[in-house]
Amino acid sequence: MEHAFQISGETYELWLSRSRVGYELIRGDSRIPIALLARGDNHINCKVNDVHTSLYFAIRGDDVYLHHDGETFMLSYLHSLVRFASQKSDTSEALSRAPMPGAVISIAVQPGQEVQRGDQMVVIESMKMETSICATIDGVVQDVHVLQGQTFERDALLVTLSAAKAEK
Repeated sequence: MEHAFQISGETYELWLSRSRVGYELIRGDSRIPIALLARGDNHINCKVNDVHTSLYFAIRGDDVYLHHDGETFMLSYLHSLVRFASQKSDTSEALSRAPMPGAVISIAVQPGQEVQRGDQMVVIESMKMETSICATIDGVVQDVHVLQGQTFERDALLVTLSAAKAEK
C-alpha cells in the first residue's frame, strides 16, 4: 500500500508490502524488512532490519507524532487525492493504478522504455484472476512502482508514463 508523508518539509513516498516473513517498507529501490507489535496505550515495538526499538505515538488528524529515544518526530500524512490534485498538469492517463487489491505476476516494461497505447505493462492477479494493465497513452515509462511478487491495495500506483512528444 502506497503512503506519502511529509517530515521536516520533505516528502517521502513509501510502500508497505507483505513479504514471506512479515512486511517490507519500500522507498525507491530500498526494501526494508519491518515488523510492528502493538503493546497498547499508543506503544509499539518495532523491528527494522533486525533492530528492535520501542515507539510511542499519537495521532491527530493526518499528523502522527512519534516519540523515540527522547525525541519526538511529526509525520504528516499526505492524502493521494490532495497530492495529485495539486499537480499542475492532468496526468491521470499517465498513471496506471490497480483496479483491485492483488499481487504482481509479471512486469513487461522498465523505465525509459517507449510504449504505445494498449501495450501490456504489468500483469496482476486478484481473486485467482489475471489482469493485464495496459498503457492508456503513447509514452515513455517514467517509473515502475512495483516489483514482481509484491502485493498491493486497490488504487495503488503501478506505472507512471510521460506522454510521448508529438512528431513534427
